[in-house]
Amino acid sequence: MNNKPRVAVHKFSSCDGCQLAFLNLGEALLELAELVDFAHFLEAGFVDAAAQVDIAFIEGSVSTPDDAARLLAIRANSRYLITIGACATAGGVQALRNLADAAAWTAAVYASPEFIHSLATSTPIRAQVKVDLELWGCPVNSRQVIAAIRALLFGVAPVTENDKVCMECKRRGNVCVLVARGEPCMGPVTRTGCGALCPSFGRDCYACYGPAENVNGAALANRFIGLGLAPAEVARRFLSINNAAPEFNAVGRAWQKAEPHDG
Repeated sequence: MNNKPRVAVHKFSSCDGCQLAFLNLGEALLELAELVDFAHFLEAGFVDAAAQVDIAFIEGSVSTPDDAARLLAIRANSRYLITIGACATAGGVQALRNLADAAAWTAAVYASPEFIHSLATSTPIRAQVKVDLELWGCPVNSRQVIAAIRALLFGVAPVTENDKVCMECKRRGNVCVLVARGEPCMGPVTRTGCGALCPSFGRDCYACYGPAENVNGAALANRFIGLGLAPAEVARRFLSINNAAPEFNAVGRAWQKAEPHDG
């Protein structure tokens, strides 16, 4: 009798990048396949979307009525539901529609917009169903995925990382691009997980991994104004990949409405 835990990986509105975090495990994925049964994972050739599973990973946001209905079924069939990546945890790039008139955009792009069945907003998974664990990132990294599975297999709660990219820069001995170079770096409000990839190459952080603990976005936005950024540029920094994250959304919308002289 096969008593191995069953795992599913589901895709919603997304680019598939976070599913590649599984495939990029390489040999480690083969070792993992000996410990669990993949019931559904289209990228890897397993097809059973309605399977009852112990762990369901979801990539992507809810953007269509069909997405919303499918998600309810997945939640009902899963013991643990884990979201992976910026789209699933904070709406992703497609959540930029939440900042505009989605119907007007559709009408401007498509010759027959009446055949486009999409929701007015793109929402993270937690806005629709209960989520047991969120793994942030654009894309999520393979280490996060394997650590979460390992923890659940041993019956313990996975440890989430929410300290700031700035801490990772200090551990790596990086020169601060915000202080030393005057770059509008989002590191002070962004959780680590990427290994401080951009600052390690002298570039400012783009907030791929979402808000960290104790975010003071208002203070960082004012610092960006001091660096010479216009209010609209400050807003874009916060209303980007993780724009549906409340900690970023509130700051971004405030500066989106600001006049140039308000700073």
